[in-house]
Amino acid sequence: MSYGTMSYEVEQKFPVDDFRAIEQALRSLGVEIGRAEEEVDRYFNHPAHDFRESDEALRIRRKGTANRITYKGPRVDQTTKTRREIELPLPDGDDVPRQWQGLLETLGFSPFNEVRKRRRKVQIDWQGRAVVGTLDEVDGLGTFVELELIAEEADLDDARACIASLAERLELHQSERRSYLRLLLDKRR
Repeated sequence: MSYGTMSYEVEQKFPVDDFRAIEQALRSLGVEIGRAEEEVDRYFNHPAHDFRESDEALRIRRKGTANRITYKGPRVDQTTKTRREIELPLPDGDDVPRQWQGLLETLGFSPFNEVRKRRRKVQIDWQGRAVVGTLDEVDGLGTFVELELIAEEADLDDARACIASLAERLELHQSERRSYLRLLLDKRR
């Protein structure tokens, strides 16, 4: 996660029928699968231009009492979901997301959707890198596996190749480039 530097999130997401095969493949690599935690992402639209059209996102994420605010820029390639990401911690607490929503609405931002998921995290040592993986059950969408690295601009090609190699090893196919938010919006159409 970036705190204002020019870091990029390099991610691939794969729909899966269920998690049994991927859990077995991960365990064969010696990976420990974390416990499920609920994450609630509230998305906001910009007052001057439509983030849905510009392929950007601004969200507040609540996980338990922990909160974060994240800006995601437009994708920078046609294969993965690589984009600039700026993520900042917010104070813990149940009221914090509501308070920040009030601030954003005062500034003209409008809330337009929410994504709820149960997420189990894994860390996979692959090709000398620590790839973050998640096993996600997304309300209204189903089950997905995500593989992610944070990389500087000069390292994007190597990060993409690392994730592609790991996906092949885990027998993950048919990558989905749309975000969970976009998938939900498309499903409602």
